[in-house]
Amino acid sequence: MDKATVKEWLKYASNDLEAANHLLTLFPLKLEIICYLCQQSAEKMLKAFWLYSDAFPPKTHDLELLRSKCEEIDASFIELAGECIRLNDYSSQPRYPFSLEITDEDMQMAIRDSKRISAFVEALITFDISDEPDSESQ
Repeated sequence: MDKATVKEWLKYASNDLEAANHLLTLFPLKLEIICYLCQQSAEKMLKAFWLYSDAFPPKTHDLELLRSKCEEIDASFIELAGECIRLNDYSSQPRYPFSLEITDEDMQMAIRDSKRISAFVEALITFDISDEPDSESQ
């Protein structure tokens, strides 16, 4: 496992979730973009876990597929099935007009789901993710 690569994926995931939270300060709310960023954060967290587990993640945006593959590594990922199913539609549909009706409640759930996935994956990563990349992994 290349710690620097895992940390980079975790950083990008965190940035997406941070950006989604920042967009909550805008009016009118950008529901579609917030949900998209929540999906992107979750996707990057799942892929970071794959890399942490010495596996290379598939090129897909399908959170349920990524979660099921993570579950093959760690059975506890079954706990994230609902979150991944709910976030899955936000991978591409919100980026185009008229493709998905998103409510304020949907957006709030997307933020909660993304935060749950983030906390879940971070709890499984056993090195300090706030450290600078190790010289051994560069």
